[in-house]
Amino acid sequence: MEEDARSPAELAAAIGAARDRLIGFVRGCTDEQWRSAPLDGDPRPVGVVVDHVAHSYEYLGGWIHQLVAGRPVDVNNEVVDALNAEHAQAAASVSRADATAHLLRSGDAIGALIAGLSTADLEAGGGRVRRFAQIAIRHPDDHRSEIETALAGQAAGRS
Repeated sequence: MEEDARSPAELAAAIGAARDRLIGFVRGCTDEQWRSAPLDGDPRPVGVVVDHVAHSYEYLGGWIHQLVAGRPVDVNNEVVDALNAEHAQAAASVSRADATAHLLRSGDAIGALIAGLSTADLEAGGGRVRRFAQIAIRHPDDHRSEIETALAGQAAGRS
């Protein structure tokens, strides 16, 4: 990963901007798109994927709190997969309004957390706090763009 010298305030602003782009996408979804599962190999409907981003802000924030406090954090693919599977079941029928509110609430919380850190805090856990902030920036855009691409492909296949 290339060096990211952004300040805590700049990282927080980037998290908010990425979250807002996802909310803009959500607001433009049709009800059919919201309920569809357009991603190959991913059975989750769009609504669950969107709410998953909001949920991920919460566990990323928890890990950041732990690292800044000097406590170790055990994060690996198994941990993340378990969190995602648990969330998919809990959010199976999430409404657009609830997912949007969740994105706003959890996005604001992680943004405030990051903005309140010092530059030294970003390097806690061997730089993991900064990497978690970067994930919070990329994650909504990655999911949004892959869903948009899949939905466009579906629409093209119907015409």
